[in-house]
Amino acid sequence: MEERLSEFTSHLKELVELERKAEIEAMRLEMRRLSGREREKVGRAVLGLNGKVVGEELGYFLVRYGRDREIKTEISVGDLVVISRRDPLKSDLVGTVVEKGKRFITVALETVPEWAIKGVRLDLYANDITFKRWLENLNNLRESGKKALEFYLGLREPEEGQQVDFTAVDAGLNASQKKAIAKALGSHDFFLIHGPFGTGKTRTLAELIMQEVERGHKVLATAESNVAVDNLVERLVDSSLRIVRVGHPSRVSRALHETTLAYLITQHELYGELRELRVIGQNLKEKRDTFTKPAPKYRRGLSDREILRLASKGIGVRGVPARIIREMAEWIKLNEQVGKTFEDARKLEERIAREIIREADVVLTTNTSAGLDVVDYASYDVAIIDEATQATIPSVLIPINRAKRFILAGDHKQLPPTILSEKAMELSRTLFEGLIERYPHKSEMLTIQYRMNERLMEFPSREFYSGKVRADESVRKVTLADLGLRVPASKGLWNEVLKPENVLVFIDTSTREDRFERQRHGSESRENPLEARIVADTVGKLLELGLRPEWIGVITPYDDQRDLISSLLPEEVEVKTVDGYQGREKEVIVLSFVRSNERGELGFLKDLRRLNVSLTRAKRKLIAIGDSSTLRAHPTYERLIEFVRGRGTMVEASELRLSF
Repeated sequence: MEERLSEFTSHLKELVELERKAEIEAMRLEMRRLSGREREKVGRAVLGLNGKVVGEELGYFLVRYGRDREIKTEISVGDLVVISRRDPLKSDLVGTVVEKGKRFITVALETVPEWAIKGVRLDLYANDITFKRWLENLNNLRESGKKALEFYLGLREPEEGQQVDFTAVDAGLNASQKKAIAKALGSHDFFLIHGPFGTGKTRTLAELIMQEVERGHKVLATAESNVAVDNLVERLVDSSLRIVRVGHPSRVSRALHETTLAYLITQHELYGELRELRVIGQNLKEKRDTFTKPAPKYRRGLSDREILRLASKGIGVRGVPARIIREMAEWIKLNEQVGKTFEDARKLEERIAREIIREADVVLTTNTSAGLDVVDYASYDVAIIDEATQATIPSVLIPINRAKRFILAGDHKQLPPTILSEKAMELSRTLFEGLIERYPHKSEMLTIQYRMNERLMEFPSREFYSGKVRADESVRKVTLADLGLRVPASKGLWNEVLKPENVLVFIDTSTREDRFERQRHGSESRENPLEARIVADTVGKLLELGLRPEWIGVITPYDDQRDLISSLLPEEVEVKTVDGYQGREKEVIVLSFVRSNERGELGFLKDLRRLNVSLTRAKRKLIAIGDSSTLRAHPTYERLIEFVRGRGTMVEASELRLSF
């Protein structure tokens, strides 16, 4: 058993190394292949920036980089960026984006070299820290981490749990949510909460956390993304629980800053002392820098000790005048004081942080940041992990390793973690997936969804969840009419497409000559010009009806189609691939399937988890555009088309009046 476990752990480490290399390589390759301007065009660089230091926060300098032209970029708050003059591959100055405006981006940096202020560029950077923490944790697996892997590999049988009675704090929970909580509370080792689209997973976890604390347990609550952690914090912030949000403050939503460890440190009774030490350290540093630094050209091989001895005698040596020796000696003495003062400050800050973490009921952070030393200042009874089906095994093992038992929440029928390396594809199989297949009795599914009209929900529920998901009364009949939308009584098929009561529409391109997909030169991706133009017409008409741009979302599985559609639509309408919409929702979704060929080739449309996510983002209306003759090559798509024929609205693209 021990041997099998260490084999598997070594294998995981190899996969992590492969993925790390692939991610860094992909980033470097792009930096090499694309010019700065091209990289800016795809949203991963910003050129022509000048910066100025606008403040300090928690030991970081805040540099605001701006320019006269508007900044349009995919780089967002929390991302790592590399700052360079010309070639990002030659720079090792990396910072975290803390704020973003129309014409500026503010970055937190540990140091600000002189060259990093004028005429620089920012490039999105691969986050190497994540991989380092995964590996570090795999190298230091404790009992809890090992046990989790033994369950996954079938080397150990889990204990039978029981349901625990509880009085809910949240009176609005439904029966399936309460049952999941009751079973999770009664599990001795692990439990899985299976939460399909819109079923109130975060709300359930917030109640579970409160119930665990009620039982005197200390909770470590994590998720793969900062957004998901913030969602949990939001639900707990008004409770009586003592919560601490750990992580770089720039990655925490502004509204929740008062829950962060960094903020709580500033409120601690010893903070005045800590601040004083830092001010003294800074003053000593400034004083030190008025003296000559013992650089090699002045030092000429002299050790610190020799410099101090010569200075006490007031003599020069090896062509270095006595004045310079004296200056260097002062620098050395002050430098020692600087080091000691900052070390004292570090120790005091650690003491304050320890106290705050120890006294907390719940510590919340991302999976990766659960690897920080500060999280380990306390021991945890239970780790509660959201988005567990979007996290690799090395990632969820970090919080699991720090608690006596664990609860995972997620949906293995939606998208798995994104893995770049072909050789490391195994990493996309999650712990949640492995455990729910092996021990289905250790899981409970949430069955009431609060997102969408029941007609939109019916097919995914039947196809992916054995028909168990049902719509809550509050959303069962929602349509665009509730938003005050009325379709003018014009004639023609567009009326059928746009009518609020027609919540599920499929525009079929199969009878048009120009329906086929194409591939750009040198691209692995696909695009479909006909579908892109139909999307543009559809969105245009929705906007004419008075829909706000932020209510509309466009989804397509292919990057090239996303770029093509984006070029035809107003900027305010969000166009993303399926991966960009996981965990999100819009009032209306327009979906372009892209694939249309004589061979019935579907490519990665065959990953049905992509289809599930695409079909479950819309609250009030879904308009899908595709070639039914190609899509029918797959039984699930065939069933979808038949479902729309029977229960939705099927429209022939060749009979629609298009604007082109």
